[in-house]
Amino acid sequence: MNEAKETVTGSDAQSHPSAVFVPENFASACFHVMSHLRLWSFAVVGLAIDLWSKHWAFSTLDANEGTLVIPNVMRFQRSLNSGALFGMGKGWTPLFIIASILALGFVFYLFAQSDRRRKTLHIGLGLVLGGALGNLYDRTFVIADVIKYQHSGRTYTVVGLLQETQIPGYIRIGAWPEREIAVHPPIREEWVVSQRQQGVVRDFIKMEPKTPWFDWWPWVFNIADSMLVVGVGLLMLNFWWDHKAERQAMAAKAEAEPLPAT
Repeated sequence: MNEAKETVTGSDAQSHPSAVFVPENFASACFHVMSHLRLWSFAVVGLAIDLWSKHWAFSTLDANEGTLVIPNVMRFQRSLNSGALFGMGKGWTPLFIIASILALGFVFYLFAQSDRRRKTLHIGLGLVLGGALGNLYDRTFVIADVIKYQHSGRTYTVVGLLQETQIPGYIRIGAWPEREIAVHPPIREEWVVSQRQQGVVRDFIKMEPKTPWFDWWPWVFNIADSMLVVGVGLLMLNFWWDHKAERQAMAAKAEAEPLPAT
């Protein structure tokens, strides 16, 4: 259920269907200590857990071999993501940084427009804030070499740190941050399509609901990604509650109004 009784503002909700819909006795969360505590505690604690877990994974786990956690369910496996959530949009790092900054502004706007009684909304905003900051930190400060090459009609992308090589005509990619550990066989320079340095996101959680015919979850993700998914889910639930309460309020208003004289 929604956490606050809601009503449609304005003198005539039926003739103004786009009227602002606000909680009864609205009190902004901006001036409420507990609302700020909910928002910032989830954001700060979530951000700390995300950054600590990434540091742990990339300083403890083997660069090439993952660590099995639950057989056929989950393993920890280091991966550098040059794209967005679950690896989508590889190579668009500047756009993702701008989108993350805009998302942070949208979080603060929603918080300022919310009522202090909207607890789950504030928790969801805190999770989105912490998740966005966690991945924004990586895209800003975790810089790696991204090599895109073609071989046998297929295109591959390798992310790591360039190694020095004594083999003419080849390049080698090492792990991040352990440059000396090779993570890919040598690549012929003539295969290379593009080579650049960019900010990347550290991922390490790999779900493995595999079958003999299909890998149901090929993506590797992190705590920040999980926070974003859960946070956006809470926001969607709150928007649905708002829409449901608005429809109920307008229906109740329509029933209460007298029928026009004939």
